[in-house]
Amino acid sequence: MKRFHVHLHVADLPASIAFYSRLFDAEPVRVEADYAKWMVDDPRLNFAISTRGAAPGIDHLGIQTDDAAELPALKARALASGGSIEDEGQTTCCYAQSEKHWVTDPQGIAWEHFHTLADIPVFRVAAASGEQASCCAPAPAEAAAAAAPDACCTPRGRGKPLGIAVKSAGSCC
Repeated sequence: MKRFHVHLHVADLPASIAFYSRLFDAEPVRVEADYAKWMVDDPRLNFAISTRGAAPGIDHLGIQTDDAAELPALKARALASGGSIEDEGQTTCCYAQSEKHWVTDPQGIAWEHFHTLADIPVFRVAAASGEQASCCAPAPAEAAAAAAPDACCTPRGRGKPLGIAVKSAGSCC
């Protein structure tokens, strides 16, 4: 079985946790200083928020599998879509160890397909050094030259944040 995934950047984590806890009628299953996640069963939703984005809004969408055997079928569909694919394999991000790949739609919107293997105590573990890092942080050599190394950046090779504000005036949907 699968679960729809939405990752949203927020400006005020405590206010957003309070809002979404009331909206979903459930407390988050994980809360960190910069992150919170709900696993809602009706509808099946993995909803995550973080303060790591440059501006509030939707970062990416995705589909989480309950069973690792479902991931190859999602990858085959992603490949058949004609979108740009980035296969991360086993990786760490968002306080979890996962097997994942990304597909980017024609507008540049990133979709994450993943199977969670385990929870971890940090947002991300850098592969080579084991140091804590951001999922979208520049590579170590680039980080030294970056003007704002703690700022979140657009993930390379896996689309772009949607940039859709949570509240937009005049929206009909």
